[in-house]
Amino acid sequence: MTDIDSKKLACVIAGTLDDKLGKDITILNISNVSSLADYFVIVTGDSTPQVKALMNNTKDRLKELFGRTPLRVENDAKNRWNLLDYGDVVVHILHKEERETYAIEKFWNNAFSISETEWKELSAEYTKYFQHG
Repeated sequence: MTDIDSKKLACVIAGTLDDKLGKDITILNISNVSSLADYFVIVTGDSTPQVKALMNNTKDRLKELFGRTPLRVENDAKNRWNLLDYGDVVVHILHKEERETYAIEKFWNNAFSISETEWKELSAEYTKYFQHG
């Protein structure tokens, strides 16, 4: 559909996760503290099926909207932590206990976060595409 910068991509990802009832969505701008990526998007799923659904929906929407597929997909054996690596944006989809255990936000406490108000505003033009699946 269109090319998109990493900040807007992270915001659109947050919007797709929000549409599928992902909880505690956080976007961290890590570009000043790491060369791994520009942004981390972190979300909690209430159950293993929801974690999987959040991952699949995100992959589907980004392919549909931007023709982008993850460079790498990882998950643990019990499917309680999924990682989608889009190069400039890395998505962490975690079960509640794993999110508490790994505390990614605390580890990256030098990163700036994007407020929910800001990411909802930046992803607003794409919300009509979220409710497909």
